[in-house]
Amino acid sequence: MTIHTRALLGACAVVAFCLPATADTLTIATVNNGDMIRMQGLTEDFTAKTGHTVEWVTLEENVLRQRVTQDIAAKGGQFDIMTIGMYETPIWGKQDWLVSLNDLPASYDIDDILPAMRGGLSVDGTLYAAPFYGESSMIMYRTDLIEKAGLEMPDAPTWDFVADAARKMTDKDNEIYGVCLRGKAGWGENAAFITAMSNSFGARWFDMNWKPQFDSPQWAETLNFYINLLNDAGPPGASTNGFNENLSLFQQGKCGMWIDATVAASFVTNPNDSTVADKVGFALAPDNGLGKRSNWLWAWALAIPAGTQKVEAAKQFIEWATSKDYIELVAEKEGWANVPPGARTSLYENPNYQKVPFAKMTLDSILSADPTNPTVDPVPYVGVQFVAIPEFAGIATQVGQEFSAALAGQQTAEQALAKAQALTSEEMEAAGY
Repeated sequence: MTIHTRALLGACAVVAFCLPATADTLTIATVNNGDMIRMQGLTEDFTAKTGHTVEWVTLEENVLRQRVTQDIAAKGGQFDIMTIGMYETPIWGKQDWLVSLNDLPASYDIDDILPAMRGGLSVDGTLYAAPFYGESSMIMYRTDLIEKAGLEMPDAPTWDFVADAARKMTDKDNEIYGVCLRGKAGWGENAAFITAMSNSFGARWFDMNWKPQFDSPQWAETLNFYINLLNDAGPPGASTNGFNENLSLFQQGKCGMWIDATVAASFVTNPNDSTVADKVGFALAPDNGLGKRSNWLWAWALAIPAGTQKVEAAKQFIEWATSKDYIELVAEKEGWANVPPGARTSLYENPNYQKVPFAKMTLDSILSADPTNPTVDPVPYVGVQFVAIPEFAGIATQVGQEFSAALAGQQTAEQALAKAQALTSEEMEAAGY
């Protein structure tokens, strides 16, 4: 141990972090997106405070999910920290595959984590992953096109208002489409959007006995409404459009409304990327007066697999990366609009962040989503736009393919739902439900 290290150890009582007698190298698996890349660029701050160094394994989202799932199920021990979401966390927490984070120090202020985020990353009151950033979904809309249509967007619109506005804003001759929605097949693409939408129509994936519900009138109403709306007011080829495709259309001025992730707000209001940056308003995702809005809830979060030998160092990293101090660090270097959103109450109480035009609607959207009570009728699962069981990803990918085929006109909504009911029933019976 060096004299410098001894000096810092002596100061441990008055600083949040201190250098350990033996420094560790942490291997962290993470997703290849802007916020995570920014975190990698700031890691020297963590090393300076703790002495621990970091090796990053940065992967595309689908590859990341596959790698971390294989590693944790096999107790492979490749990673000391994993970037996971609200889908994996409750499943793996119940299996005791993750280390509890309930013993983070008082200075971390675990109670500052937004209740919706903490709930979705906990099992029976135990936090198993700390949110790096969180999101819901909301309406991003063209203020000029709404005005031209003679309408005024409410802060909390209904689906009927959205459908009427979309049809009135559509001008196909000039390539302006009233609404852009996810149609690309995938459990995280169209299945996520339509599941969140179905909640507001009173639908659910399963009843309390785990019986699939795609044969219900609520699901028929949801899917027919979605298909008719996009056929009337959506862009051509909507069945192949996911988040990125719709983002591009909105930035080019071709969407009157786009209902999608709240984190997209910074992209559509950035004048360097968006031709309509100064003409964007925000509203809550629509509802049908049944007490549930059609917005989802998600967080990219940091978790410690139970197989690591470096639990204390890993906890120090999570404490650093998801802290109030980290938010201040990013704000200082990148500006308040670029801090990780949606994780902490204190961020939304900060006067500097309150000036960001999409801050309040993002918070309101997050707070209106409840992963433990996502539907009108009771359900046996946790999750808003997903069902937190291991079988869901595979089932929902197949269901998403049927929905996308219906949107493309290859089958009716009723045929798609009948296939969804059959395949989901078969998979759930095989899994022992």
